[in-house]
Order: sequence, then C-alpha cells, then structure tokens
Amino acid sequence: MSSQIPNKGKKEKTKKPPKKRGQWYEVWKRLRSNKAAIVGAIIIGVLVLTAIFAPFIAPTHYRTQDLDNRQQPPSFEHLFGTDNFGRCIFSRVVYGSRISIQVGFVAVGLAIVVGGLLGAISGYYSGHVDNIIMRLMDILLSIPGILLAIAIAASLGPGLVNVMIAVGIGSIPRYARIVRASVLSLRDQEFVEAARAVGANDLRIILKHIMPNCLAPIIVQGTLGVAEAILSAAGLSFLGLGIELPKPEWGAMLSEARHYMRDSWHMSVFPGLAIMITIFGLNLLGDGLRDALDPRLKG
Repeated sequence: MSSQIPNKGKKEKTKKPPKKRGQWYEVWKRLRSNKAAIVGAIIIGVLVLTAIFAPFIAPTHYRTQDLDNRQQPPSFEHLFGTDNFGRCIFSRVVYGSRISIQVGFVAVGLAIVVGGLLGAISGYYSGHVDNIIMRLMDILLSIPGILLAIAIAASLGPGLVNVMIAVGIGSIPRYARIVRASVLSLRDQEFVEAARAVGANDLRIILKHIMPNCLAPIIVQGTLGVAEAILSAAGLSFLGLGIELPKPEWGAMLSEARHYMRDSWHMSVFPGLAIMITIFGLNLLGDGLRDALDPRLKG
C-alpha cells in the first residue's frame, strides 16, 4: 500500500493584501456620496458640453437676424424667443456659454498661477520678501473686486482678453494668501528637509514638493472663483466694459434687454437664468469639494 507524500513544492496560497486606495480615491468617494455636489457637477458638465457642441445645438448662428420676427415671445420655432434684431435668444445663450467658460477658467487660471507663485515665494522665504508681497496683496484686497475690475477694464478697453485680465488680477490676492498659509505649514516638514538634504534647489522644492500639497484648498477656491469670475464678467459687460457686441455674452445680453423689459420679458429672463444656473452649479460643486477635501472628515 503506497503512502501519499504531500507535495512540499507547492506553495500555499496566500491571500493578497487589500489594495491600498489613494488619497484622491477617498476624495472622490466622499464627493460621490454628496448629492448636491453631483447635481452641481452635472450642471457644469452640461454647460461644458453645450459650449463644445454649440454649433450643433443652436438652431441658427448667433449673428443671424430676422427683422420680420423681432421681439417674438418663446415658441416652438424659437425656444427663448427673439431679440430686438430678430436673433434667436436660445442660440445666443448657447453660444454665450463658450464665452462664460473662457472667461471663468482663464481668469481663475491666471489668478492661480500668479497668486500661487507670489504666495509660495512669500511663505517659503518669509522675512522682508513676505512683508513686501503681502502688503501689496493687502492693497489690492482693500479695493472692492468689481471696482478694481472696472478700473482695469476701463483702462484697457472692452474685449474678451481684457475682461479676463481685469477679472483675473482682482482674484490674485486671494490665491496668494491661501498658498502662503499652506506653504508656511509645509516648509518645515520632514519631506522638505529631506529634499534640501539631497541638494534640491528652492525652485524644485517649491514646485515639486510643496505646491502639490497645496492643491486641495486651491481646487476648492478655484471652483468657487470660476463662479465669481463669470459673475464679474457679466457685470462688466452689463456696464459696457466687457465683451463687445454682437458677441453673445450673457451680461451684454442683459444690458441690451433692459430697454425692452416691459414689452419683451423673455429677452432678459433667459440670459439671467443662464447666469443663475451656472453660478448655482459651480457653488454646489465647490461646496462639495470643500467637504470632500476637508481632512477632518477622513475616516
């Protein structure tokens, strides 16, 4: 009778350790559970898709005029009615989403780059450099944002690029202060000391080691800042200092429609709703990101 010898060559199956999830996965998990933030993300997603596919969504070009059908109320032919030149308001609102997205993201991007760089230099070096930069930021903060944007836009003249610059400059101090506060709490950490020990220069330490750890507050403020930038750009256009007509900027459309509010309510209602819904979606998303990135909520 032969005895069975166990096969010692076979390795026993070991359970694999659970895959460690990264920080951003946990952020996404918390964000996904926030219904208000998801609604905001859907609104912004629809806005972005509308801007990308505007020529396919809009029934006519935003310049197309039909003088025989001026100031017509909403109908199946023109969902949002027509303006004082017979142009389709729905088409102009759709094309206007492109301008709003451009202004919002470019202006905030400019503010993040310039303000983030100034804040990082201020927080990393401190001393006289910190004092000079922060006093300049305090001077800018002492001027109301819309008033500063009006002054810059009035000096540069109307136009899309000038509006982006005017709105972006007014937001620089906010990001400079946020980044400075983060850098002050990070510059003496062990990983920064280790980078110094291996001979990394200051620029590499700031850009590669410190700035990536400042992303959370920048992302939150940037999301909320896009909403403020769109609103500021609409305000400048309403005052005649923003986008030049006949480009379909929502604020300029409101400015043009205010003369016809009694007889043609639709001319002002739909551009106003577009601004309101966009700001609402960005605020919902920004609040959700703030809650998801809050370290106190990590379990």
